[in-house]
Amino acid sequence: MLDPRGIYELDEQAVARLWPTPPEPGAGPVLLHAVAGFVDAGSAGEVAVDHLLGIGEVTRVVTFDVDQLLDYRSKRATMTFSTDRWSDYDEPHLVIDHVRDAEGTGFLLLHGAEPDVQWERVVAAVRDVVEHLGVSLTVGFHGIPMGIPHTRPLSVTAHATRPELLGEHTSWFGTVKVPASLAALLELRLGRAEHDALGVTVHVPHYLAQSSYPPAAVVALEHVQRVTGLDLATSGLAEAVQDAKTEVERQVRDSEEVAAVVRALEEQYDAFARSVGRTSLLAESAPIPTADELGAEFERFLAQQSGD
Repeated sequence: MLDPRGIYELDEQAVARLWPTPPEPGAGPVLLHAVAGFVDAGSAGEVAVDHLLGIGEVTRVVTFDVDQLLDYRSKRATMTFSTDRWSDYDEPHLVIDHVRDAEGTGFLLLHGAEPDVQWERVVAAVRDVVEHLGVSLTVGFHGIPMGIPHTRPLSVTAHATRPELLGEHTSWFGTVKVPASLAALLELRLGRAEHDALGVTVHVPHYLAQSSYPPAAVVALEHVQRVTGLDLATSGLAEAVQDAKTEVERQVRDSEEVAAVVRALEEQYDAFARSVGRTSLLAESAPIPTADELGAEFERFLAQQSGD
């Protein structure tokens, strides 16, 4: 593997201002992460990151050289054309920022585009930062689609490098093989290096997976708060949460077809809640509805929420 120090720049002046006395190993800030490019149903991670960056003071600490890490033809950034000239470029990034929560407590936030290449090198680079800044806990978060109704509480799958970090959390899954992600590899490698790391995956109704669904972001942030003690000001998303819920309810109310599918999901969810020992959120006695069954009524909602 190539030297990890060749793909990132640490702002030593910023580090000196933030930590005049270098943190002891394991006694430094929490590192949160949510990189774009892998599954993120309901844009849970994206919405949460945007919210976190708006809470308080943000200081750039680490900048990765994305030119070495991205395949621009598979992940094309956007540019703005204004009449007769190119006026703007939505430059891709992968960075670690220092952010302050609602009470002024500092934490680190890794965000940006998931690299296409050199994952092990990127993970090694993040580990360098973790050890240099004495990071006490690393926590990732994102959403996955699940066959559940929006009318029931959103559940989560939590995982960690040590069982003690999970508390009394109940797992919905047994042993499964899934596509890898940078976030998952980071958690695995940090654990093997004896650094504490944890992940929170929010289960998002599959018919809302392609839209921005702020309730999922709030659930993710609430779980992060519980394990870190940070105050992430989730009340700041209250209006967005209510707007999303109101619009979904309107769509359901206006279509009997949509309402029927939601009722079927509710029955399956409730059947599971009454059962013991299931490893799926879905009852086994009924067929699983697909997103297509929601019909054209949801198409406009999804388009509006995704900005199309």
